Amino acid sequence: MTETVLTKPSEPRTARRLSSPSFLPRPLPIWAPVLLLALLGGLLGGVYGLVKAPRFTASSYVVVAPGKAADPATALGFAHAYGRVVTGGAVLDNAQTAAGVPAETLRKRVRALTSPEAPMIEIQGSDSRAEQAAVNANEVARALTSYANASASNTGVRLAVLSKALTPAAPTSPSAKIGVGVGACAGGLLGCLVMLVQPGTRRRAVDRPAADGAR
Repeated sequence: MTETVLTKPSEPRTARRLSSPSFLPRPLPIWAPVLLLALLGGLLGGVYGLVKAPRFTASSYVVVAPGKAADPATALGFAHAYGRVVTGGAVLDNAQTAAGVPAETLRKRVRALTSPEAPMIEIQGSDSRAEQAAVNANEVARALTSYANASASNTGVRLAVLSKALTPAAPTSPSAKIGVGVGACAGGLLGCLVMLVQPGTRRRAVDRPAADGAR
């Protein structure tokens, strides 16, 4: 009499090969780079906003007045012309002593803006100190009016300070909160690019049309 032994059918080799051991970590979701890089970017942006010194900006306004023999169009043209020489050597050399800042440093901290409609020059002064930002703008405005009025008999226009710069109450540089937002957006965008170039993403994009065609 023979004894029959029942054996459990073995699993297919393919199933054993595809199954992963339970002790291995599960793969991260495909959107993980977006979250991780957004958090990293926000952290770096916040640190940059806290470490960087604040920047203050103050504005002084200079008006160009036409003489008896000049018309408003002439004053507007000279406003644009003098706006280009604000950071020139003749103006800054006159302003550096009163401002207490070398001419080369003052050139980096002052800029002029002109209007296409009004004969006015806005002189912006910036500095890490609020008081010094106003001093930079006011002294350059004073030096510009002195430089221009020295040749008023030839140009037919005169310059005058319409409004002096006041000490700014708050910095104009981005705060730590803005740095966090900008850094998070930049990191999230970079994470999206990383997610798009992942091999798994491309493989899913290729396999999906093939699976749809098989149906």
